[in-house]
Amino acid sequence: MAAAAHADGFSNASMENLTGQRPISTIVFIVAMQKEAQPLIERLRLVKEVNSPFPKEVSWILFKGIYKDLNINIVCPGKDSALGVDSVCTVPASLVTYASIQTLQPDLIINAGTAGGFKAKGASICDVYIVSSSAFHDRRIPVPVLDLYGVGMKKTFPTPNLIKELNLKVGRLSTGDSMDMSPHDKESITANDATVKDMEGAAVAYVADIFKVPTILIKGVTDIVDGNRPTSEEFLENLAAVTAKLDESVTKVIDFISGKCLSDL
Repeated sequence: MAAAAHADGFSNASMENLTGQRPISTIVFIVAMQKEAQPLIERLRLVKEVNSPFPKEVSWILFKGIYKDLNINIVCPGKDSALGVDSVCTVPASLVTYASIQTLQPDLIINAGTAGGFKAKGASICDVYIVSSSAFHDRRIPVPVLDLYGVGMKKTFPTPNLIKELNLKVGRLSTGDSMDMSPHDKESITANDATVKDMEGAAVAYVADIFKVPTILIKGVTDIVDGNRPTSEEFLENLAAVTAKLDESVTKVIDFISGKCLSDL
């Protein structure tokens, strides 16, 4: 059952948090690939939940545990039942975000994962970014107002103290369901002023915004989209190193959050 909500859409827990009345207690991480999450799972000694709170028909995986004073949950969409590959992209991300909000009632959602970066915007391999805003680049609807809906630009929860303390890079994120970049995608990504590009972030932000759950997006750069090498090749080559870097940065983020209210971030 979802937490009771105010007329403005905020749950009682979220309202208390947003007004600085109590420290953050429960964090849900939405991570597309378990391989991306594994270093953090091991570092925080999280345990796979055997009695999953999710429907038996889905392949979603929940890892949970206590770290310092925080209830940490990592949710991965798991493997596609037909092909056995990771269930990446916006639809699985949206579904697990919705289900996690309903069942786990988090104070804060963090979408952590890998992304492509643009050297024209200063991105390099292994850079880790806190996302300032997210948008879609492949929902092209050339109809007034619907065009804005398609882009779906949303600001993420502001974390000025976190960014300053950890000296993190900040950039805009553009999300789409393809790893490559078509000419139409490139035009939209440029319009979105994106520094990084992924396949889940804006979808997570969209669902979290419906339920007014504060959300942070953290992205590690595995490939240079406007570089000279094939994206898929560079992604696979750098995945392990970037995942390790992401784990290091996310752990620092968790340490910073521990004991703080949302207003302290």
